[in-house]
Amino acid sequence: MTHGKVDALLGVVFGDEGKGKVVDYFTPQYDVVARFAGGPNAGHTIIFDGKKFVLRSIPSGIFGEHTLNIIGNGCVIAPDLFMAEARELEAAGYDVKSKLHISKRAHLILPTHRALDRAYEAAKGKNKIGTTGKGIGPTYSDKAARTGLRVGDILCNFAEKYAAAKERHEQILRRLGYEYDITEEEKLWLEGVEYMKQFPLTDSENEINQLLAEGKSVLAEGAQGTMLDLDHGTYPMVSSSSTTTGGVCTGLGVAPSKIADVFGIFKAYSTRVGSGPFPVELFDATGDRIRELGHEYGAVTGRNRRCGWLDLVALKYAVQVNGVTQLIMMKSDVLSEFPTIKVCTAYKVKSQESRVKSQE
Repeated sequence: MTHGKVDALLGVVFGDEGKGKVVDYFTPQYDVVARFAGGPNAGHTIIFDGKKFVLRSIPSGIFGEHTLNIIGNGCVIAPDLFMAEARELEAAGYDVKSKLHISKRAHLILPTHRALDRAYEAAKGKNKIGTTGKGIGPTYSDKAARTGLRVGDILCNFAEKYAAAKERHEQILRRLGYEYDITEEEKLWLEGVEYMKQFPLTDSENEINQLLAEGKSVLAEGAQGTMLDLDHGTYPMVSSSSTTTGGVCTGLGVAPSKIADVFGIFKAYSTRVGSGPFPVELFDATGDRIRELGHEYGAVTGRNRRCGWLDLVALKYAVQVNGVTQLIMMKSDVLSEFPTIKVCTAYKVKSQESRVKSQE
């Protein structure tokens, strides 16, 4: 029997490279597109048939006529936001329910997770991380603490489980003295839970491995970028999940030996959203012009992205960590009007220099 393969498509610096567009381009070559990490903090923008879509949780292969899309166990899902996203696609004529499966092991973002996200950020003051406020961090925290709710929980005694999780979060919010009102938000969220029941909720790790055994090909779609990885990024100013190739294995339940190509996507210049170190950041008219030409504003938040020249030190690090086999550069046309294009080849910290080394 011919076994299929898993190719990974990752952002290799700080995200926002245009992964959605590339996934959409590659989709006809794959039987399955699967998201393995992240949640609605990751907006993949695609223009399909002349209409713009921002996919936050749904894989970017959803426009493929014969492609199965899977939200893997490593993802976190907000039912209300998922419902809005899926209904927008349905209104545009796409049969989402027949082409999208959701892992029962993926964790649910509760309305109180979002309140906690905002409360924790407010408590940090000037040391805030700059989260999107979507509840991603608190949801992954509950996952690690083994107190989270998963998609599969909506099928059995859910009201009881939800009430217990909500009360636990509200105790924390009371201790923090944070005022909030989730009344209307919660109604929509519970509607989203019922809506999700219309989709195939699967043991996605078994499903994907069975598809591979049948010779099917899988494209694992990443979120954010390597420098936002929980372990290998600029901690603590990072995301809450594993955004690297290792996350493909844990987020989909596939063995490392199943991974073939690793496509690393980067831009011809650098951007970053939120707080954290960014050695190549430009604080001048050049940085502003790159932002303007590249339309560097968050797809989910609308926030200005910090802009700078290409960081080869970070790029080389990401290639190493991910085992990148092919690099894909995006947005080189944005730099067309600049007579001189610069790149960062080394960092210098307290007279200690870290430099990009040539391949041996």
